[in-house]
Amino acid sequence: MEDRPPTEDELVTRAKRGELEAYGEIVRRHQSIAFRTAWVITGSAADAEEAAQDAFVKARAALGRFRAGAPFRPWLLAIVSNEARNRVKSAGRRERLALRVAEERRPGGAVPSPEAALLDSEQREELLAALADLSATDRETIACRYFLELSEEETAAALGCRRGTVKSRTSRALERLRARMEPADA
Repeated sequence: MEDRPPTEDELVTRAKRGELEAYGEIVRRHQSIAFRTAWVITGSAADAEEAAQDAFVKARAALGRFRAGAPFRPWLLAIVSNEARNRVKSAGRRERLALRVAEERRPGGAVPSPEAALLDSEQREELLAALADLSATDRETIACRYFLELSEEETAAALGCRRGTVKSRTSRALERLRARMEPADA
């Protein structure tokens, strides 16, 4: 018999039986994406950490309702998203999304010139400002699809909507973002 890591389905089955080690492994596998998802919604590392932790606790309590064979990650991210939204609502504030745009990868790891670095910084600031002007729904949709690189199915689960809704929201959100990014004199 080959010594291989357990599949997610095997871990979920074992966790449903009460094996804490199995659920611990599930948490380890998903803690990064759970935190990033919560951070996209809350805009705060502290709130995101608490929302992700609360979501893992709630997910463990709800494991009995998880449908065997269904993908676990979208189910978990829906719980994380709900926890993060609840945290934002309970604080009574609208979050300002402060996403970091992935640094442009340069061939061979070349260091950008000071001029290129300044331009990258200015473009990043312009993008963040334009994102901040969008509605929370638009920001969350763009963040899930492009910053977290979630699939349409995973985005739909995280946002609590249908896959077709994700497609239309993404299209409209990108249109609004493009409009905000166009130069005023164009």
